[in-house]
Amino acid sequence: MKKLILLGFITLLTLAHARMVDGIALIVEGEAVTTSEIRAVQRQVGVSKAQAIDLLIQDRLQKAAMKNIHISEDEIDAKIAKIAAQNNISIPKMQKILKQRGTSWAKYRSSIREAMKKEKFYKEKVVATIPAPSEDELKLFYRNHKKEFVIPSSISMIEYSTSSKQTMEKFLRTKNTKGIKSRSVTKKTKTLNPALLSMLLRTQNGAYTRPLNTGDKYVVYKVKSKNGRVGMPFESAKGAVAARWRQQQQGKALKDYFSKMRTSADVQILR
Repeated sequence: MKKLILLGFITLLTLAHARMVDGIALIVEGEAVTTSEIRAVQRQVGVSKAQAIDLLIQDRLQKAAMKNIHISEDEIDAKIAKIAAQNNISIPKMQKILKQRGTSWAKYRSSIREAMKKEKFYKEKVVATIPAPSEDELKLFYRNHKKEFVIPSSISMIEYSTSSKQTMEKFLRTKNTKGIKSRSVTKKTKTLNPALLSMLLRTQNGAYTRPLNTGDKYVVYKVKSKNGRVGMPFESAKGAVAARWRQQQQGKALKDYFSKMRTSADVQILR
């Protein structure tokens, strides 16, 4: 995934330097790579010339791989609507914000299309090739990477609660504690249910969790500090182990995909 993100960054970088063309260094599947692009990647990413060329070749191979991936206007509309909803703003408000930042609506939609094409490419060409891990594979991965599955032994928080959803939403907007009960609590991580533990671990110190409906009230936690260190037992860490395993396998699969594609690619080195 990191490699895919890096390639996406390089794409933006090369576009930014499109006007600085001072010579074509190579042609990959009909797409030119200029000497100025190579220097730009060297400077911005901090790699050698050979590494910069390799990254740019992969960028052009990715473009070639995505040529037949189609994203409809309806899919783009749905994605933008989802982004707007996640940020609690309307589409017109989003358009206004983008215009203030100097980004046209057409350019924004184009960037969404490219992001969706990359996501679709990644799912179809990379993720789909990775088989589900067996229990033994996950246990072996866990044993070999135990240091990656260490968490705080306790979390200190302020617990805010109310029976009113509207009151809780107002509190999160204004931090006005009228109608809100609060108390300081310290929870041992081993006593927390996996869903709450995962949420608290993702929440930075000083930040608030999303509201939790406990049945008779709504609860929000403000994380004050995470203390101590303790290794997670395999059963508790199983979800995180599987996610980390998939991330590693996806990185390998992406590298293998481009390695195989490169063996038959039309790469012409001009200088």
